[in-house]
Amino acid sequence: MPQPLTLHTRTTPAGAVIELAGELDHHTADQLRAALPGLALRPGQQLVLDLGGLTFCDSTGITVLIAARNHALAADASIALAAVPERVSRIFRMVGLDQVFPTHPTAQDAEAAWRPNTS
Repeated sequence: MPQPLTLHTRTTPAGAVIELAGELDHHTADQLRAALPGLALRPGQQLVLDLGGLTFCDSTGITVLIAARNHALAADASIALAAVPERVSRIFRMVGLDQVFPTHPTAQDAEAAWRPNTS
């Protein structure tokens, strides 16, 4: 039985954090895609996608993660992934996304590593 995707968004001084739980696939990716325009990302901030609760991610899920990255970059912000489950991390390494997304063990670590863009 597929698990529905749940999104929980919160704002930190570094920027928005979206916690994802469940399956990120062709049935649920639109939920994340729809949440992106509502994020208040300012230049220099960081969008963190906390994937700790993710149980599955297919190619559509990967596509929407790239869309989130593009959304952050368009806002002159950065993006980081946190708590990427090993089964998802393995897929990311296979398709080269580990080179595209900075990753951190937790959302708190991502926030601690964030440095405001002062340029």
